[in-house]
Amino acid sequence: MNLWLGKILVSETVAETWQQEAREAALADKLRAKAFGITPENANEVIERRSHLLKSVFPAFSQFCLTTLQIEPKEMLQVLWDLWLPLGMKLASHRQQLGRPLIQGILGGQGTGKTTMCKILSLILQQLGYHTLSLSLDDLYKTYSDRLVLTQQDPRLIWRGPPGTHDVDLGLNVLDQIRQLQNPVMVPRFDKSAYGGAGDRTTSEIVTDVDIVLFEGWFVGVRPIEPDVFDTAPPPIITDEDRAFARDINHRLHDYLPLWERLDSLILLYPIDYRCSLEWRKQAEQQMIAAGKSGMSNAEIEEFVNYFWRSLHPELFIKPLVKDATAVDLVIEIHADHSFGEVYCDRANS
Repeated sequence: MNLWLGKILVSETVAETWQQEAREAALADKLRAKAFGITPENANEVIERRSHLLKSVFPAFSQFCLTTLQIEPKEMLQVLWDLWLPLGMKLASHRQQLGRPLIQGILGGQGTGKTTMCKILSLILQQLGYHTLSLSLDDLYKTYSDRLVLTQQDPRLIWRGPPGTHDVDLGLNVLDQIRQLQNPVMVPRFDKSAYGGAGDRTTSEIVTDVDIVLFEGWFVGVRPIEPDVFDTAPPPIITDEDRAFARDINHRLHDYLPLWERLDSLILLYPIDYRCSLEWRKQAEQQMIAAGKSGMSNAEIEEFVNYFWRSLHPELFIKPLVKDATAVDLVIEIHADHSFGEVYCDRANS
């Protein structure tokens, strides 16, 4: 943690020397500065606003770190300053410009930190005066009974998750009501523990006056690709049956396009190596087992993760988005140790 960052927290004002250090740091990373709209002309104003926001949000952020993440707040302070605060300010500005609720898509695979990001952004946006709703693609799953019928129709859909296992119309209805400023709105919620882990809908949440929707999921915003790409697809798409399954799932993505059209912006949480998600899942399961909970074996985890890679392979569907500024508005790279790498909006033209 930078010394000046700690001093900002305990000082009533931002000293000129600290502000200069913060200004230089903010402008040093040109990609990130561009992504968050920081220029030499507005840097001092940005630092001043961010400093005030840091002090106001820090008590709630500290509590979240200690109780939910179970880590010392000071370990996350630099990430809060460099990433989450400017991102929250960016979303608030976008909402203000729209003049209606903002639907912010967040795309990220297993273990990329979508849920944590949504919770921290909600804390920040609350301090900025905005009411935020976190909505997961998981909340839009079809009911347990409907998925039983679906599995009978297509036995390949052995797990919930891939395109085809969601109620797209339900999502459209919720997002449209929020965009049209209707009150109250019944937001669907999903209980993953129901039916022995198969999951089912649970009691809806009643919300009012939503300003910003953080709509996250492992393929939020992902669009169909050309079917012939699967002729030379990477493992675990190996057999003719694998390729047929991948093509069918790809085709089902067309049903989700109306939902993606409701997004005002899309953030991509991008692991620099997609295979990290497998290791992250293994670590998570090992932690659950160590805590006395039931968890999958490594072999079961590999079977599970490979199933999702066969349905929507990250190399085919996610990697191309990184270079497509028309598809993704902000890319946040994630290293194997969960630390954040480069943050950019259009690296190709920077």
